Amino acid sequence: MMRSILIASLALGLASCAEMTKVVNGAATVAAATGYISSSQAGSVMRASTAVAKTMEDITPAQEYYIGRTVSAGIVNRYPVKANPAANNYLNLLGQVLVMASDKPSTYKGYHFLLLDTDEVVAFAAPSGYVFVSKGMVKLCKNEDDLAAVLAHEIGHVQHSHALAAISTSRITSALTIIASEGAQAAVGGSVGELTRLFEGSIDDITQTLVNSGYARGQENEADASAIKIMQRVGYDPAALIRVLETMKIKVKPGATGFTSTHPPADERIADIRPLLPQSLMAMAANTNRDKRFGEMLRTL
Repeated sequence: MMRSILIASLALGLASCAEMTKVVNGAATVAAATGYISSSQAGSVMRASTAVAKTMEDITPAQEYYIGRTVSAGIVNRYPVKANPAANNYLNLLGQVLVMASDKPSTYKGYHFLLLDTDEVVAFAAPSGYVFVSKGMVKLCKNEDDLAAVLAHEIGHVQHSHALAAISTSRITSALTIIASEGAQAAVGGSVGELTRLFEGSIDDITQTLVNSGYARGQENEADASAIKIMQRVGYDPAALIRVLETMKIKVKPGATGFTSTHPPADERIADIRPLLPQSLMAMAANTNRDKRFGEMLRTL
């Protein structure tokens, strides 16, 4: 009977929070009344089902902001921030221009772009618009269009709430772990505190996901498609996204940590991107002003 209740809670994952809690709690009450489980076990199931329902509620923009700050703290704890006001100002000006052309031009307290002081080729997008790009990634770019492609891709992740989706999944997984533990041991005492600790620890899990394992290929494809639209709207060459990936194939060693370990193979992404480029797209002429300001910034690194 206990197993049936757990399966019911999983099956109702796509239903509303209130509906799931009502059904699972009702099943637990009946099971206790008929002697299939003890009253303490029934209480455990009810508390666990409520916790799972809570994880499925929409996260507010303010909550997303503080989650993003926490995840960002983990990133800058691993990679030092580049103390270069000029370069960071350039990065933010470019980023904000691209953000205004995205489908999500604002977040709670706005987007933030920051340069990381590492030669490792990495870029991250945390919840609520925290975007990080490494010195190594910037140096790999040949011009401003290339860097715009990198930033637009990360903005695409924010636009689709990819990091937030990963956090929600982690929190649900933590709650389900408590369900299994409570069902097996009827460990009533301390369950709420344990859930809280697991939820807090999930932030660290997501930071590791961003840094070590990355997003799924489907999510990367969504971010690439958004990047192409953003760049077109601003006037940057969307084909720069392919040029950056081709440069990575040459300069970044296979199996290296960083971008290649957290993203699908470059050839796969290029094959997915080509059909998304406008058929009438012509080679864009070099932009002297863009090349000049990009070069000036690059010399400061």
